[in-house]
Amino acid sequence: LSFHSLVNFVVCQLFALLTAFWFRLYLHPSKTSPFVRHVVATLLGLYFALFCFGWYALHFLVQSGLTYGIMILTGVEHMHKYCLVVALGYLSFCQITRVYVFDYGMYSADFTGPMMVITQKITSLAFEIHDGMCRKEEQLTPNQKLLAIRRMPSLLEYFSYNCNFMGILAGPTSSYNDYIAFIEGTPCRHNKDHQTNGKTNGRHKQDPSPNIEVVRKLATCFFSLMVFLSVCKVFPVERNIDDDFIANTPFYAQVVYLYLSMLTTRPKYYFVWTLADAINNAAGFGFNGYNSDGSPRWDLISNLRITDIEFATSFKMFLDNWNIQTAHWLKRVCYERCPYNPTAATFILSAMWHGAYPGYYLTFLTGIVVTLAARAMRHNVRPYFLGSPSHKLLYDGITWAGTQIAICYTVVPFVLLSVGPSMKFYR
Repeated sequence: LSFHSLVNFVVCQLFALLTAFWFRLYLHPSKTSPFVRHVVATLLGLYFALFCFGWYALHFLVQSGLTYGIMILTGVEHMHKYCLVVALGYLSFCQITRVYVFDYGMYSADFTGPMMVITQKITSLAFEIHDGMCRKEEQLTPNQKLLAIRRMPSLLEYFSYNCNFMGILAGPTSSYNDYIAFIEGTPCRHNKDHQTNGKTNGRHKQDPSPNIEVVRKLATCFFSLMVFLSVCKVFPVERNIDDDFIANTPFYAQVVYLYLSMLTTRPKYYFVWTLADAINNAAGFGFNGYNSDGSPRWDLISNLRITDIEFATSFKMFLDNWNIQTAHWLKRVCYERCPYNPTAATFILSAMWHGAYPGYYLTFLTGIVVTLAARAMRHNVRPYFLGSPSHKLLYDGITWAGTQIAICYTVVPFVLLSVGPSMKFYR
């Protein structure tokens, strides 16, 4: 990101954070109608989008408007397919023109970032309506039953879900039912098990205060930003393919440098996603019931678990804790529904969704192979190490190192973006 657009983004998100506190305190569902909450959330979202992206923000409205029209006109039987094609097609069109027509490699105003999240929302909503209004109850998995939508959203609900101020700039995607429950102040799925916990006041059962959680997440953001600003320049990823570096550095040192250079690209994502999560929590969205010790959980729409990422001992564990909401989306619209070779189909959809740079395709094609290899290794090798705790520890140590290197190896093209440098690295 260019420095100017980064500052713009951070200022906007901090303003969204303050607004979120106000939204929770002054427009609480116990005092305000859902209609007012929808209208305010939507208008603020569009205001932030205009502030950050100028008139490019109109793409968000066009993409949402087009797909709403498709939903209304085509009927519930086929609309999920049409919505997937149109939303993804429109996103791809914007990504391709932004990259190849206007501005290669420069993230001047990356208005396609929010569109990626809106695309997830449009498509998952379409599939959930199709499940709820077209398929028979016994055809659905337990999870699909939970998420199924039984009536068409109004235009206001639809825009509010897609473009609300808490999620417009950086997501994360949430299920439509969870979002509506948050706006209307009805207990959603996690509260049904916890009716004993907390005070019930009629319809508006008081969720616990998110303040402590928000402060904790902001501290994580601050730390991530400091690490990113201080360390990222020290280990540039491009040095991995520098001729002098390759010629004069022993192989083991190249591998260590590879790990460090990729390690320092992650805090940027930690910062953006944790801040987005904190904004939603500050507005009162994201409560996910209670832990066994009675402490509230605010991870309903969290996008990552940092310790599980850094200490992942398998490729799957890394992917399960990185960009969690996107992984849920890929699983719901592709993996669970694709009749043949769902693993490959899911990686290809993920590459298309990420954008027009060839590096994304190289990463996700490598990802297919690494995933299949990791499954085979785990299936065949792991049983030998489960005999004693010390063997298990040794296995975890080796698989941690293997996983981190495999992740770095897979993700380098994602950072380098173009074919030449990526192939040079792979060679």
